[in-house]
Order: sequence, then C-alpha cells, then structure tokens
Amino acid sequence: MKQNKYDNHPFFQAYAEMDRSKKGLEAAGEWHILKEMLPEFKGKKVLDLGCGFGWHSRYAREQGAESVIGTDISERMLERAIEMTHDSGIVYLHQAIEDMDFTKGSMDIVISSLALHYIESFSRICEKINTVLKPGGSFVFSVEHPIFTARKEQDWIYDHTGKNPIYWPVDNYQVEGKREASFLNETVIKFHRTVSTFMNDLIQAGFDILRVEESVPSKDMLEKIPDMKHELRRPMFLMIAAEKKDVKISKPKEI
Repeated sequence: MKQNKYDNHPFFQAYAEMDRSKKGLEAAGEWHILKEMLPEFKGKKVLDLGCGFGWHSRYAREQGAESVIGTDISERMLERAIEMTHDSGIVYLHQAIEDMDFTKGSMDIVISSLALHYIESFSRICEKINTVLKPGGSFVFSVEHPIFTARKEQDWIYDHTGKNPIYWPVDNYQVEGKREASFLNETVIKFHRTVSTFMNDLIQAGFDILRVEESVPSKDMLEKIPDMKHELRRPMFLMIAAEKKDVKISKPKEI
C-alpha cells in the first residue's frame, strides 16, 4: 500500500500552512532533540526518505554532506523542495519509500522524518535500509509515537466545553496494524506498532540501537506557545538512532 495524500490540492495547501512547513526545522517541536541524535554529516552520502519540502536534506548539506538524495511519493512536495533548494549537491527523486532501490552499501547515512508510520511493513524497510548503508552507517528517524497512534482518534478526551483536554487515552496498544486517522480534515492511513516492535525490527535487520528519545517541547516553545504545555502530558513523537553493525570476517582457526 502506497498512500499519497499530499498530491491532493486541499490537503497539500493545508499542510503548506503548518508552521513546520513555512518556518522549517526550528518550528518543528521535536527538532531540538532529533538534531542532537544525528551523526557527523561532513563528507557523507545521505539518503532522506520521505523528504517533503527538503528541510532535512538541506540541513545535511549545510553540515557538510558530500551529497544528498531526497525521495518522496508526492510530486507536489518535491516541486516545493526543488523551488526551495539551490544546491547541485541535492537530488530529489519521485519515489515511494517502499520502492527504494539503491546500490548496496552506497549510503553513509539514512534519515527519515515523520514518514515511516505511513509504511505498512517497517521490518521490510529496515532490511532495505540496512542493505543500502555501508557497515557502520547511521539510520536516524522520527515517527509518531505509539502512544499517539494506538487509537485511530488520536486526540484528547475533553471536558464539557470541548476545549480543555482532560487526558490522553491509550487503547488497543498491542493491536498493531492499520489506523484510519483524521489529519488536516482528511482521512489518512497510518500503521500503529509498539515501541518494542520498532526496536526489535531494527535489531533483527542488523542494527545496533544507539539512542531512543521521546518528544518533549523545548523551553523556548513552552514560553512562546501556551498550549505547548500539553505536550508534556504525553509524547507525540518517537525518535531512534541506530547503526548498521560493522560485521568483521574472522580468520579461520588453525587446526
């Protein structure tokens, strides 16, 4: 299943009006954490899966990446990324994440921001990414947190006014699979999986997990945006940094 809501004009326009779309990485609530999880980019070949407007691709180049390939299923997203990019070291490809087909060991770093919860088989993607990466290569990604995706409603329980959130409900957490959620007034298909599934799929695919983080708003955002205090009540995003195992061939023992 390959979902592409972003080429729907009203949906794309609504997405384009979000702060993270207009202002970039610094307007993304999880960026202050994700940024610290990224590896050294200098001289590296980078693959950005589900690159959207290309914010992470451009950041990688700003940090010294030798080259960046950004892929996305949406032509509208890529058109905007190309408009915003003035760098021959970045190439954008119209390609679904599930269809990635790059040379074995051709990348040093793979990054993905808030795209992999739209993918049905995370384990298969982990295997593909492991193949694409060089030994010791880095895979860093963010997804919607399983506490957020467990219920299809993905919303608070509110008081009688319908405005003040009382609590965030979690249900069917262990029931993995498809969720028909509402996002930007459209029904979108997401795939819920547990934290342990994310981690075990990475391990099974040949990765070492280096760091796991759950989103919390920055002090600056808490001061500037009053409603951001609710983001302290449950994590909205999960972020994981992993490394492809550097498999060494051992010499046969002498008999």
